[in-house]
Amino acid sequence: MEHARDLTLLPKAHLHLHFTGSMRPSTLLELADKYGVRLPDALTSGEPPKLRATDERGWFRFQRLYDAARSCLREPDDIRRLVREAAEEDVRDGSGWLEIQVDPTSYAPLLGGMIPAVEIILDAVDAASRETGLGMRVVIAANRMKHPLDARTLARLAVRYADRGIVGFGLSNDERRGMARDFDRAFAIAREGGLLAAPHGGELTGPSSVRDCLDDLHASRIGHGVRAAEDPRLLKRLADRQITCEVCPASNVALGVYERHEDVPLRTLFEAGVPMALGADDPLLFGSRLAAQYEIARQHHAFTDAELAELARQSVRGSAAPAGVQEKLLAGIDHWIAS
Repeated sequence: MEHARDLTLLPKAHLHLHFTGSMRPSTLLELADKYGVRLPDALTSGEPPKLRATDERGWFRFQRLYDAARSCLREPDDIRRLVREAAEEDVRDGSGWLEIQVDPTSYAPLLGGMIPAVEIILDAVDAASRETGLGMRVVIAANRMKHPLDARTLARLAVRYADRGIVGFGLSNDERRGMARDFDRAFAIAREGGLLAAPHGGELTGPSSVRDCLDDLHASRIGHGVRAAEDPRLLKRLADRQITCEVCPASNVALGVYERHEDVPLRTLFEAGVPMALGADDPLLFGSRLAAQYEIARQHHAFTDAELAELARQSVRGSAAPAGVQEKLLAGIDHWIAS
């Protein structure tokens, strides 16, 4: 039996982490106390909340918890703290590159408007990157629950700040609401501005959601994408085009997409040649961060260290990291597996 190497020492890129969901539970409690926010019991118990978002009621509960946490981010210092701590957690887990996803419209009312909110977030990312040594960029995400015109506004804003650290444009929230093609113009604006397209798809709905992201939004990455495993032709398409799926194993089980860790189709995707970037999604709500996703692959799917190293390589190659950063991380992965 091979020696199990320390997964926190495996260099990797983190491509699926939501802004509020990256918060430490202890930080949430401190901020709630600071602002006199009464949090739902599920956020104060010290255990990850019991969630199941495969029906409308379950998704509403998940969103209510997320909104309660977000309401505790009210001042620029709160934003700076969240970003710095997210970076610290990623470094602790072996990440050398983080693309954190945010919808700035959620924070704009308390931060002086959309443009000030974006600038505060980008300044915080720049500062955290310098302080921790972690390469860090931003993916701006539109909300499926809002009007597509709002997404176009966000896309234009994202392109405007592409030279300040925004590398991608996403589409989040309940994929059962709002058709992908309704957001095609927003994604065209983003792509024409040099941003990668990384919408959510293939999580709460099946393979058709992934196909819509490819056909209508010309996605270069898919947030989640696991349900593609149900369609061999779609798997081949993803593999042939090397479309990276940002797979979040702990999240998939916590939200009821799959009953058990063993049911998440990591092996199916991997053996089909579909690139994956394991992600933590919302550690605040799901209770585990980046290295734990690799541990799930090891413990529940029997991934060898060589295969885990390949997963890490796929995460790096699927990122928007500059060539020099990618080369450094890939060399670190080779050193990890050789040690």
